[in-house]
Amino acid sequence: MTTGIGTRNEKPLHEALKRWYAQPGDSLEMPVDGYVVDIVHGGLFIEIQTRNFSALKKKLEKLVANHSVRLVYPIPYQKWIIKIGRKGEDQTSRRKSPKEGDFIEVFKELIRIPNLMAHPHFSMELLLIEEEEVRHYDGVRGWRRGGWVTDEHRLLRVIDRMVLNEPNDLSRFLPDILSGPFSVTDLAKTINKSRGLAQKMVYCLRSMGCLLAVGKKGNAILYSRQVR
Repeated sequence: MTTGIGTRNEKPLHEALKRWYAQPGDSLEMPVDGYVVDIVHGGLFIEIQTRNFSALKKKLEKLVANHSVRLVYPIPYQKWIIKIGRKGEDQTSRRKSPKEGDFIEVFKELIRIPNLMAHPHFSMELLLIEEEEVRHYDGVRGWRRGGWVTDEHRLLRVIDRMVLNEPNDLSRFLPDILSGPFSVTDLAKTINKSRGLAQKMVYCLRSMGCLLAVGKKGNAILYSRQVR
């Protein structure tokens, strides 16, 4: 692997994922069209983003104009929370978060760039990971979270992966039981997720042409599947 520039301020999770993903012969941190690309694998440019797709939107839109681009997004399936006590205290705790993530959570970020999924040069790869989240106590900065501030995330292992090449690949997240017109509320109940996540799914799938508004039931808009 060839290393380029831009790694000095890199977060531990991003750096670990880049090293895990890269293959022999790949180039890292390579300047391309005015940007630095995480991994260059032959003719494929790979960007790893742990959150906030908005920050990458302009970069991705420019790169896909002339290059094949894959966005890699890690989703914590299991998380261990490490807490480092107040200054002067040696006590450190480590506990497992009761929350478990899954691939469907991609819609929380995809809502920022849904139209890119239809571009022939763009693809995504989702990684389910186990990670550690390290926090320290800071009563000033962390007052919203009981005084705790997150310092960093650390990769423990990659559990599973999924590649999404086109909008129809995201339609697989719609349960088969929703064969007829359905509302956001119907979707939320069927997937056993929050209404907020269901709304983001509907927005993304409509933007990609996978869903069509077909009517209303009371004040609720009804949607139907469309095959692109």
